[in-house]
Amino acid sequence: MSETLKRIGILTGGGDCPGLNAVIRAVAKAAIGDQRQVIGIEDGYLGLIENRFRVLEYLDVSGILTRGGTILGSCNKANPSHYAVPDGQGHWTIRDVRDQVVEHYQQAGLDALVVIGGDGTMSGAAGLVQRGLNIVGMPKTIDNDLWGTEITFGHDTAVATAADALDKVHTTASSHHRVMVVELMGRYAGWLALHAGVASGADVILLPEIDFDISKVADKCLDRSRGGRGFTIIAAGEGAKPAGSGQFVDRVVENSPDPIRLGGVAKHVADRIEKLTDLDSRAIVLGHVQRGGTPTAYDRVLATSFGYHAFELLMSGRFGRVVVQQAGEITSVPIAEVADKVRTIPRDYPLISAARKTGTSFGD
Repeated sequence: MSETLKRIGILTGGGDCPGLNAVIRAVAKAAIGDQRQVIGIEDGYLGLIENRFRVLEYLDVSGILTRGGTILGSCNKANPSHYAVPDGQGHWTIRDVRDQVVEHYQQAGLDALVVIGGDGTMSGAAGLVQRGLNIVGMPKTIDNDLWGTEITFGHDTAVATAADALDKVHTTASSHHRVMVVELMGRYAGWLALHAGVASGADVILLPEIDFDISKVADKCLDRSRGGRGFTIIAAGEGAKPAGSGQFVDRVVENSPDPIRLGGVAKHVADRIEKLTDLDSRAIVLGHVQRGGTPTAYDRVLATSFGYHAFELLMSGRFGRVVVQQAGEITSVPIAEVADKVRTIPRDYPLISAARKTGTSFGD
């Protein structure tokens, strides 16, 4: 297979995250060094749909290891099987444009495609594999919620960013004797909130996987206030929800294949705590700062390892697979097994038990 694999496309789908450029670099340098041509596809699947390609030379991918974001651009609103186009009347029509994508893939003379992204990107890849495209996937998300892998690149950097922000919140919370509720990304999985919360010594961590009782959260804040500590730090995953209630939705994006945008849990918790306890409370939404910045050394190494493994899959003709890490080893699983699945935190996850034993409340 490797003799016939001459032109390799690469795209970065979904939201950006630190480490994307490190993966692009690893795949491209390995391929170019092996006398293959690498074609960068701009803005994820949108570039495939709109036929926007460019050749990546060796110098294009040099010096990008430490850069955040992606030199190719990205888009989280372009799933080829569920592509929204304006109908001219202020609304959107959903179309399946996979045949158009296949045509552009063939016109560009691509022999294979490397798709870097999270669960939505892999769902799109699965549909293109069904159309006969040779695809290898790589797991990218700060949320760490891609099924089949115990870690995704970008997560470690986001945890470091979030933990640093929580550390800074500690000082102002202590100075003003406040309850500070920090809302973190993560969507329907709490990996980011859990790891950042534990790393920063948060007093309460609210996760999508564990419904919280606001009265128990309030009691924790009162106990800390009465005990002389005078402040409380709460790390809340954006998908956390009160028992018996739904998740907080900030808005709905009609032209997105994943239209629900979560948000609002921090304000709800801060408002309710202030009402229940009379403690001064503030809500902070950390937001997209969690996606940015220079990737950590861990993410650079992981992204490079993932990228090289993807190249090996290409050279051996093992298409339709996504690179993953399982039990500390880099391997791969079928893309079809990853598509449309979310990896959430098990209730018996050891870090939850460790946090409970060291005094952290999960509001349950």
